[in-house]
Amino acid sequence: MPIPTELVGSLPRPEKLQNAYQDLDDGKITWADLQALQDEAAEDSIKRLEATGEPIVTDGEQRESSFATYPITDTLAGTGLADNLAGDGQFFAIFDDGHHRQLPRLTGGPFRYKTFASEFVEKNRKIATHDVKQAVIAPSMLMLLYPLEGEIEGYSRDQFLADLCDEVEKDIRQCFAAGAVRVSVDFTEGRLANKNDARNPWTGRNMLQDFIDLNNQVFDRFSPEERRNIGIHTCPGGDNDSVHSKDVPYEKLLSKMFEINAGYFLIQCASEDDKEEVYRLCGKYSRDDANGVAQVCFMGVINPLTPEVETAEQVKNDLLTAAKHIPVERLGATDDCGFSPFSRDLKPKHGSPDFARDVAMQKISARLEGTRMASEELGV
Repeated sequence: MPIPTELVGSLPRPEKLQNAYQDLDDGKITWADLQALQDEAAEDSIKRLEATGEPIVTDGEQRESSFATYPITDTLAGTGLADNLAGDGQFFAIFDDGHHRQLPRLTGGPFRYKTFASEFVEKNRKIATHDVKQAVIAPSMLMLLYPLEGEIEGYSRDQFLADLCDEVEKDIRQCFAAGAVRVSVDFTEGRLANKNDARNPWTGRNMLQDFIDLNNQVFDRFSPEERRNIGIHTCPGGDNDSVHSKDVPYEKLLSKMFEINAGYFLIQCASEDDKEEVYRLCGKYSRDDANGVAQVCFMGVINPLTPEVETAEQVKNDLLTAAKHIPVERLGATDDCGFSPFSRDLKPKHGSPDFARDVAMQKISARLEGTRMASEELGV
């Protein structure tokens, strides 16, 4: 079997769609107006991905406020916020260029999603001729909705976490029921949990093990056969061409992350200074038996944060090196991160989100060809 390859999820949203999100916040257009532009961008994303030969496609998250907030708000500014939430929550991340992203704050219970990712799958299946995947958010991210200190009167932390795990499980199951062949769970907060940034208090709480344990509460509700197609994605962030935790030693995460009983992992690597060390760590810590499923390491061979397009030869060589450390039957290829995880992302290093959208397709094409070349050379 050739080396499998898969994209993480998001693609740059066209500038007119990004402007439409702002127009909705400003009351200049209706929700139906925004949805029409989302649908247009989603169809274009799917058709362009299929033209590259991408075997499993998505809509590039064109219909989502962000990878993290799609279940609970229609826009990043809080238009369409779900019940029992306020807009003044803690920072999720402070990025290296100085900008930040903020989460809502839970004010009471029960916690319920207002939007499930299966809605996107259903729409995408009607457009796509290839198989469809869907990225969903991890419970470990959404646990940050609950205040760090104290408890909400009438709604304990334990009750919130129980409700949260139920909603995440439902999100995943409904995606498969809607026709997704793969579901990947975004876990960018994993590396950030080791940052200990005084400006962002949760990062100093040593929460990585809590994150892993909570995620496993969801993963362990699925059979080994189901978990073969449920993945975990990790990266040091990617927003406005900036990162939030690349300065954190990677081994602090990789030595623990594979405790999550996922069947596969989408692992940022192309932008690392020492890629071979990342391959070694993944080979060392990934498991050939994670409660009944072998863990496949999809190594990042494309950097979405730069406009320079990797060559297929570069991709091939990276995968050949990775195969020295990771069994080839447990090796895959991916992009380091989603190309634009938040709905308002001007892609400053690229010059514009529209140009970044074109570049993304070129990069994906290079990944596909380089993976084919590596498979051929490795005889798989």
